[in-house]
Amino acid sequence: MGAIRPVTNMTTPTNVRLHFLLYAILGVNEKAQLLTTFLWQHFSWQNEFVTWDPDQCGTDKITLPRERFWVPDLVIREFMDQDKAPIVPYVHLYSDGKMLDAKPARVVSSCNLDIYTFPFDIQNCTLTYGSFINIASIMKLSLSMPDDTITAISKEVMTTLGEWELLNITAVERNHQNDSEEAYLDELRFYIQLRRRSTQYVVTLLIPSGFLLTVDLFSFLLPPQNVDRSSFKMTLILGYTVFLLIMNDLLPITGNTIPLINVFFSLCLALMVASLLETILITNLLLSSKNVTPVPRWIRVLVLHLLGRFVGLPWEEVKDSDTRGNRVSTQHECGDPSHGEKGQAVEDRALQELRSLGGDLKVLRLQVEEQLGSSQSSKEWIQCCPQKVTSSMVLFIFISLFTHGSCNAIMPNCSRPDGPALLEALKPVFDLRSIRPVTNTSTTTTVTIGFILLGILGVDEKAQILTTFIMQILSWKNEFIKWDPNQCGADWITVPRKLLWLPDVVINEFMEKNVAQFTPYTYVYANGIVVDIRPVRVVSSCRLDIYTFPFDIQNCTLSFNSYVYVLPAVKLGSIASVETLMEYSEQMMATMGEWELIGIKALHQQKPTSTNSTYEELRFFISVRRRSLLYVVNLLIPSCFLITVDLFSFLLPPQKVDRSLFKMTLILGYTVFLLLMNDLLPITGNTLPLINVFLSLCLGLMVVSLLETILITNLLHSSAHYPEVPRWIRLLVIHMMGRLVLIPPKPKQVQQIIQNPLALEMDTQRGGDGGAHGPEGPLDRDKVVEELRCLGRDLRVIRLKVEQELNVSQSTEEWIQVAFIIDRLLFAIYILFLSASFILIIVMSVNSYNTSI
Repeated sequence: MGAIRPVTNMTTPTNVRLHFLLYAILGVNEKAQLLTTFLWQHFSWQNEFVTWDPDQCGTDKITLPRERFWVPDLVIREFMDQDKAPIVPYVHLYSDGKMLDAKPARVVSSCNLDIYTFPFDIQNCTLTYGSFINIASIMKLSLSMPDDTITAISKEVMTTLGEWELLNITAVERNHQNDSEEAYLDELRFYIQLRRRSTQYVVTLLIPSGFLLTVDLFSFLLPPQNVDRSSFKMTLILGYTVFLLIMNDLLPITGNTIPLINVFFSLCLALMVASLLETILITNLLLSSKNVTPVPRWIRVLVLHLLGRFVGLPWEEVKDSDTRGNRVSTQHECGDPSHGEKGQAVEDRALQELRSLGGDLKVLRLQVEEQLGSSQSSKEWIQCCPQKVTSSMVLFIFISLFTHGSCNAIMPNCSRPDGPALLEALKPVFDLRSIRPVTNTSTTTTVTIGFILLGILGVDEKAQILTTFIMQILSWKNEFIKWDPNQCGADWITVPRKLLWLPDVVINEFMEKNVAQFTPYTYVYANGIVVDIRPVRVVSSCRLDIYTFPFDIQNCTLSFNSYVYVLPAVKLGSIASVETLMEYSEQMMATMGEWELIGIKALHQQKPTSTNSTYEELRFFISVRRRSLLYVVNLLIPSCFLITVDLFSFLLPPQKVDRSLFKMTLILGYTVFLLLMNDLLPITGNTLPLINVFLSLCLGLMVVSLLETILITNLLHSSAHYPEVPRWIRLLVIHMMGRLVLIPPKPKQVQQIIQNPLALEMDTQRGGDGGAHGPEGPLDRDKVVEELRCLGRDLRVIRLKVEQELNVSQSTEEWIQVAFIIDRLLFAIYILFLSASFILIIVMSVNSYNTSI
């Protein structure tokens, strides 16, 4: 009697009372949107076939194997995997017919996890108990223990004290007793509220990140004129990426929403990058502003006057004392020969020597100021960059498939209108379960197929496997079955699946064993229609094209066909239109993880076999789209930040800043970033994703820019020892590439002849001797004048040495111009690459979200 529901009248509903105790919260998978828990379930119901006298039999309770009795086919709607809990084979049977079933369950259930406020998030997950095939008028569910008692006992018996804390369990009975649609299933829904323990994440994630951000804030106190602040900040960014790499396992990964903490880390990195770019800019202005054009009026008004007052740095007007004025004044006062001739006649020789000495000092001052000083425009550019511290859908489809049965069907005669009599009358049918249920072997059995997609659990790009969770629906006609509903007392009955013939319909792409919950019963109607509904965890092969990752759309196939039967024995058909299947799948999708369903198509075709026969195949094409927000925030944006830093590093003057060390640190930081994000990148041997090409090109450009920096640094500092620029380099680089990057060739200048300091000293002595005699006698007797002349000779020698150091040859000028042209050319290539990359990313993103099946 374990094959049918234990009621004497088939219209009598079976009342099942249940509750569970939560023993452990084993884990949360944010990316797959799965919650793993360990429960101890308690079910009780009435068996009307069994009663006894406790006094006569000596006991009021007995323990018997579960397989000998009918047990309710209760399942958890959100269950997405195999139950790996220990098996308890026995149930309790009481003398009044009450049965008690207590068993453990390791539940891997779907849950819409909202981790936006991670690590301070509270998750609300649902466990929905219901019969898989028995409708509300047949099986009713009720709570056997108050939900507050369930919560209290669960907190007491909780065996794990890990990351999650149980807050509350609330139960809601969904009873459709008064519903006009009797095809609904009765459900008992438990809402489990969990809270994440956040102390670990605060101590290991938020506080260290705050420390590093504070260090970057205080780095603004470093004077950029005297300290290489850019290298300091680049090292800090490297340290921050290493910190994120170490803490990567603590951060949740999900394709549904981006946690606020990820946004915080991205903003921290963005602020560090922005402060580094600002440091590069002000370093360029501080060290190279004397070669920049005058500050435009709008910048002077906006930055110097408005923003300057806003940050407490008002603009100070600079007096007109530029070098050109000084030079004119110097030439006027000290370089005029006529003034010296007049002075020789009327002034003292000591005064003449002092004036000559002053002239040389002013010339030397001007040369030093030109090299190290700043002009009015330079001061304005420097002023522009001051330092600043700145109700669940029902898991059932009632399909009307009733047709008239064959006149040759076995007509069971029920002795009474109840379940046991009907089951006894169907025994001849059960004995024929080994053969196809047709009275004539030439008759075709039509099997209609359908499914509802309940979850997309994951994609393995390397193995080319898609994991989904579906509810499979099969329907066919059993010609051996037909009864009179009035005589037998029921229009339909649920019987164990093992008692009936089942079509050998398989999914060709299936690559693993079905580990979904086992449902033992199937529907049998009075006209012989059999409807088989069961959950299937499908691990199927799929040709995945991830070239456009993370904006990719995958088209996978589920091909249904009979494994043995060919036409005309078994014919396949769709149980509903693809639009209906798509609509139900969207409504009942239990997971909201990395993938979303965008379309379903169907193709019905006949294929030949190797034995010249033909079989039918029903192929469903499933289109899913990857949610790309996770990868945009964690991969593309940080990568663009780092490549932008390398772009702005071209503003660092290579003559005065060790740009090569800066770029080497940046490359190290980028490799650490790629190592950090390695788990997010797909692994496949089929095609190379475009994002991998993008990341490799970024790294390649960084390496090329480092090599170019090493080259131009060598040309800037060692070109004085090089021979003249070859003609082909002069034509190709200076004349052609130079005009291309707006650096035209400089006109050749007449090289000044620098006198020998010793010869100049002798000339000075001879010149001084010629004019040494006067009314007061020979010069060697005037000790003051002699000392001044010696001092003047030393200053002239120093002056000539400075001029020799500051002046460069024509060959050196050309090599330096070659260096600057190469630098400007690579800078332009960088801009073109970034512009093309941004446009391509935007176009791919728009195309992905505009694509529908």
